[in-house]
Amino acid sequence: MKVLVVGGGGREHAIVMKFAESTKVDALYCAPGNGGIAKYAECFPVKATDLDGIVSLAKQLAVDLVFVAPDDPLVMGMVDALQAEGFQTFGPKKNAAILEGSKVFSKELMQKYHIPTANYQVFQDPKKAVAYLQEAKTYPTVIKADGLALGKGVVIAQNEEEALAAISSIMEDRIFGDSGSQIVIEEFLTGPEVSVLCFTDGKTIQPMVSSMDHKRAYENDIGPNTGGMGTVAPNPYYTPDLAQTCMDTIFLPTIHAMQKEGRPFQGCLYFGLMLTPDGPKVIEYNCRFGDPETQVVLPLLETDLMDIILAIQEEKLDTLTIQWKKACAACVVMASGGYPKKYVTGYPISGLDENGQVNGCFVYHAGTKLDRDQICTSGGRVLGVTAIGSTLKDALHTAFDGVQKISFQDAHYRKDVGQRALKA
Repeated sequence: MKVLVVGGGGREHAIVMKFAESTKVDALYCAPGNGGIAKYAECFPVKATDLDGIVSLAKQLAVDLVFVAPDDPLVMGMVDALQAEGFQTFGPKKNAAILEGSKVFSKELMQKYHIPTANYQVFQDPKKAVAYLQEAKTYPTVIKADGLALGKGVVIAQNEEEALAAISSIMEDRIFGDSGSQIVIEEFLTGPEVSVLCFTDGKTIQPMVSSMDHKRAYENDIGPNTGGMGTVAPNPYYTPDLAQTCMDTIFLPTIHAMQKEGRPFQGCLYFGLMLTPDGPKVIEYNCRFGDPETQVVLPLLETDLMDIILAIQEEKLDTLTIQWKKACAACVVMASGGYPKKYVTGYPISGLDENGQVNGCFVYHAGTKLDRDQICTSGGRVLGVTAIGSTLKDALHTAFDGVQKISFQDAHYRKDVGQRALKA
């Protein structure tokens, strides 16, 4: 089969590498790709959000499958556009991708179908949002832009000053554009966080290995939210009993709710969970593989990814037993100094071999480009240095050892990735 992967980050690099292992894949393409992906797949300079451009490229390459990885094109309806032209796809249609595309939709769905989540209020008027906060006086509180915001549309306000600043920047300054036309204000939940990616064909749901993300920019979980500064798998807080509870109260109810709403979800559904004293609750849904969770989950997958995708397309996921390595994985993200705010790109990266790799790890490229033969920085999150070990401690040691071999100007990474998991 000939496969086109849409996207250009670390997640897409991990997906490309999994397809490269498949006996069923003969040719790999990526759009737009990046400096690391270009070593393993032929890349084309078509933006992931260019629906017409991707459809045209799929026709030009006569591909057998288009794997749409990022949230923006899924929410825009890229899968619908490709299927209308007869292409096999991986990813949900537009009417199902709304689960991530609108926080308001997802919260109302959970309320309607009694899926456990934080208490919340929705606001279209910033003045009413401010009045609500000033009356409630409950902090910390969580403020979310309704739409997509590169994983940065969530503010955990510690006090009224921070909360009012968040409302002003999201709703009045429109720092996230139209994504800020509505906001959700919800209660702050406490407990260990867990990310669970799941394969689903719309009827059956099969969870992948759990993981733990590190969202904040700096050590000890301080600083602004990012797209993710590192991750480990499996998540030690996510016990078999908790997994069963989540299947019964969250995963299956969500799939059934989407069916009942006439929005069957096929593809990868991501559950961001908080293990609260009152039981697991949903923080957020994503309509695709998470980044950087994919960089630790897919390396542990033993079953051929193409077999899973074919089972999903035929709605026969219930007939497939998905196998996982009995091991641990850790990913440390190396970011540009200043990320997630202002940062400079274009710096050469040293310490990588000709394939953009280092010994002992696999380096997933997130924000890199090839400048002749030199790999340079081109984004906020630059590299995801990933290692597998028999224990989490081993995987982390190897990953950090790999980070020490790589350098670029103003490189920044969290030195405490995985420390909470080691204390579990």
